[in-house]
Amino acid sequence: MASNDGLDDLMKAFDRVKTAPRQQITKALLDSGNELADAQQHLAPKDTHALADSISVTGPGQPTPAYSQPGGSRLAGETEVIVTAGNTDIRYAHLVEYGTSKSEAQPFFWPALRLLRKRLQQRIDRAGRKAVRDAWNNK
Repeated sequence: MASNDGLDDLMKAFDRVKTAPRQQITKALLDSGNELADAQQHLAPKDTHALADSISVTGPGQPTPAYSQPGGSRLAGETEVIVTAGNTDIRYAHLVEYGTSKSEAQPFFWPALRLLRKRLQQRIDRAGRKAVRDAWNNK
């Protein structure tokens, strides 16, 4: 005879909480990545607009552009969004960001991240909390 002490409901709630948040968090990650990319494009030098146009957002499971900075081409994880600058045509993003012995640095990538980090992290945290709360309450 099965006991009706609520253990089954509790275990089902734990299973829902374990699997539900991925979609909502992925949406928050993509929104945050796009906001960061927009800020970086705004701050990027506008000599030819090529550098600003090369800033891209890579969603979960997708490869980043070849020769992109930071880190070059790699595959994003299932809960990872990557914002990069550069591609096969624009290979000088790091030279603009940090400068060279012959030119001054014109930072655009990291200042945008430092400016928006708290806001982006709060969006992702809020989406995670809401996803867990909704899954727990079976919504």
